[in-house]
Amino acid sequence: MNELFSVKDKVVVITGGTGVLGSCIGEYLAAQGAKVVLMGRRKDEGDRIVAAIREKGGEAMFLVTDVLDKDVVERNCADILAAYGRVDALLNAAGGNMPGATIPPTGTFFDVEVEQFQKVLDINLTGTVIPTQVFLRPMVEAGRGAIVNFSSMAAFRPLTRVLGYASAKAGISNFTQYMATEVATKFTPAIRVNAIAPGFFLTNQNRALLTNPDGTLTARGQDVIRQTPFGRFGRPEELCGTIQYLISDAASFVTGTVAVVDGGFNAFAM
Repeated sequence: MNELFSVKDKVVVITGGTGVLGSCIGEYLAAQGAKVVLMGRRKDEGDRIVAAIREKGGEAMFLVTDVLDKDVVERNCADILAAYGRVDALLNAAGGNMPGATIPPTGTFFDVEVEQFQKVLDINLTGTVIPTQVFLRPMVEAGRGAIVNFSSMAAFRPLTRVLGYASAKAGISNFTQYMATEVATKFTPAIRVNAIAPGFFLTNQNRALLTNPDGTLTARGQDVIRQTPFGRFGRPEELCGTIQYLISDAASFVTGTVAVVDGGFNAFAM
């Protein structure tokens, strides 16, 4: 059997593990034999996801975290090392947006609330930097590992309205490239740092922006579909193959890249 894409027995840590995308990826990787550690703020939801994974024969645990509190993340890391002895991969899926960092159709740049703009930068960008700093250490000690950050279509082009989110995600793409060089040249090329840039997937964060309560598309949702050659939103499970590739040996010479999974959105020009 070809084990090139295997994630069996890999210890995979997922921040934002109770979100739509993080939980789907966690469930998939557990089904592929990975030991999955979901980290998030919602304990009830985390416990529910872990129970579902275990019912299907997978291995998983949930830890309450705050990706903006380094002390908390370090305690999470200690608990994971106590349970499994290592961390093979980190998926930085935690993120979010806030109304004050978004400009409504009738608003202007002067309506941006700087406090909320800063919070959006923190949860997305700083909330990726802190877990990376914490979980990179055991990878360096082991001499191997893989980190996958979560970028966005908004990092490639300045999408209207989502000023704070776009600024943060552009930072994540840059941070990914920076860390790929930093880690390979100062520690080991056996630790790779990449990112994934999902196109438009319906999540708890954007559902109200893209769809109406009856499920029909908002004007913005219509714009997104018009811009997407596939003519639909992505399904969360359609991210799983790219994630598996990036944390497997199949990507052993891949670092510093942002893998786009978008149904052609970023390729569309007219």
